[in-house]
Amino acid sequence: MSIMNIQDILKYLPHRYPFLLVDRVLELELGKSIKAVKNVTMNEPFFIGHFPQYPVMPGVLIIEALAQAAGVLAFKSENKTADSGTLYLFAGIDNARFKRQVLPGDTLTLCVELVAQKRGIGKYTAKAYVGEELAAEGDLMFAERQAPTAQ
Repeated sequence: MSIMNIQDILKYLPHRYPFLLVDRVLELELGKSIKAVKNVTMNEPFFIGHFPQYPVMPGVLIIEALAQAAGVLAFKSENKTADSGTLYLFAGIDNARFKRQVLPGDTLTLCVELVAQKRGIGKYTAKAYVGEELAAEGDLMFAERQAPTAQ
């Protein structure tokens, strides 16, 4: 059972197709952690070129899915929505490791924990699993910023 469906997620994340990489939130503890899901299908636009003969989800998109899960956690914890003018911008990644290929048909479980937050900078540990198997992990950093207004 999910605590946030795709309609709920769209209220918090500013991302949209084809770059929205979180389908469902299973668990969320405000200011602490999130467990979310990305269902990987052959319909993903990146599989056309990565790789046509052997489709593999790019590692950078696995990290992006983890980052988006962290974004949901940040938005919800700060009681802000996607239309609030706030952005959480990727500021860094350390210790990124890829342990398993992610293929069409896999369900990617995204587990993110807040480690520290200070002066608009958040640090998170993040792990992506397929089943019980670790697919990728890394330490992520984000900076909270106000989105520029359209002129």
